[in-house]
Amino acid sequence: MVRSTTSIECGPLMQVNVIGAGVVGLCVATELARRGMGVALVDREPAPGPHSCSWWAGGMLAPWCERESAEEPVLRLGMEALDWWSQIVPVARTGTLVLALDRDRKKLDQFARRTSGFEVVDGDAVTALEPDLAGRFDRGLYFAREAHIAPRDALAALHEGLAARGIVVRDRVPASEYSVDCRGLAAADTLKDLRGVKGEMLLIRCPDMNLTRTVRLLHPRIPLYIVPRGDGVYMVGATMIESGERDRITARSLLEMLSAAYALHPAFAEAEILEIGVDARPAFPDNLPRIRRDGTTIRVNGLYRHGFLLSPSLARMIADFLLNGTIPEVMDENRP
Repeated sequence: MVRSTTSIECGPLMQVNVIGAGVVGLCVATELARRGMGVALVDREPAPGPHSCSWWAGGMLAPWCERESAEEPVLRLGMEALDWWSQIVPVARTGTLVLALDRDRKKLDQFARRTSGFEVVDGDAVTALEPDLAGRFDRGLYFAREAHIAPRDALAALHEGLAARGIVVRDRVPASEYSVDCRGLAAADTLKDLRGVKGEMLLIRCPDMNLTRTVRLLHPRIPLYIVPRGDGVYMVGATMIESGERDRITARSLLEMLSAAYALHPAFAEAEILEIGVDARPAFPDNLPRIRRDGTTIRVNGLYRHGFLLSPSLARMIADFLLNGTIPEVMDENRP
């Protein structure tokens, strides 16, 4: 990765446009405002909602689990997210429980080899952690330091916090010294190596189940996770399909997610489907984020499935860059 040695000379009163009010844009705007910079937040919509990929996220702060399929920076940078988000919204620090059906035991061993920060637990420990799963699994991996948040509450809290500082979403770009482009997949018009990875999720209500932490069920095709939202509501997700399509869920994906939830516990067969969410995550070829500079425009993109996990660290890098000239480790402005 090519890194620039050019710094930006600026002061704390500089004016910055943040374009895009998804989780990345809101985090960047919040971090810049905290450090005394003038911020204008620009988006086509006045508030967070289903138009944004962030709206459909799982909200898992799980850097140790994500290391199973992600590069090292996702673990190291993702660790920053737990404390950052705790200043914004309640963070459920209940850990992540990773399980596998008998037929997929080898996948659990493989997951363990690729990750760290876990404890191997037996059936009694699984029952102690999640009584509703008693007798269903005789082995698992428990990542005690991981957590989750409610993404929509987090987006609303960031939006309201900025509004309290007098920063409201506007639909036109004002004059400023610098712009930070956080448009996600919409920035593919400029970032030619950006691609879409389709994700599909379900929001269900199952009052007969009382899970208290994120449960990942290792599955042959879908890395299924179930995240509790409270009051018997769960987020079930998510697929990863190489497509920029953002409008429809496939019958196969719907059936596989429901079947996997049923395999975790038959009570999910009686769940009420509240919402079906579909969107496309922005990703670069290696599924790692990038910060690129084009004159006075700085582009932040490619967070893949790690939006809530990596946005705090990227926001910190942007602020350090603009205020101190510190080159972000994920900057590659000279990449073709």
